[in-house]
Amino acid sequence: MEEQTTVDAFLSNVRYLVVMANTYSIGEFAKRIGRSPSTVRRLEQEGKITPKRLPSGHRYFDESDLRSMLGGAPVSRVAVVYCRVSGAGQKDDLASQVKAMETYCLNAGVAVDE
Repeated sequence: MEEQTTVDAFLSNVRYLVVMANTYSIGEFAKRIGRSPSTVRRLEQEGKITPKRLPSGHRYFDESDLRSMLGGAPVSRVAVVYCRVSGAGQKDDLASQVKAMETYCLNAGVAVDE
């Protein structure tokens, strides 16, 4: 019986870790949506976003919150990323520049739209 309790506790923790794998603290979330943590708190107070809470009371956000904020919020800033090469023979170089910029933007929490 004691072994079963230990196994259940272990599985509960594993599920918790899996759920937490794609989550963001308020600071990480704010950075990804291009806002400050205080703005995220204000959005919560206004009912525009509802974070999940850890047992400790700390807020966390998941991918659905991120998609909601990036897709549903009006765009207040637009960044243009420009890639170029000097000749038509460098199309492979251009493609690799575009891929590098897309990766950079996504890692920085910037939404990429063509």
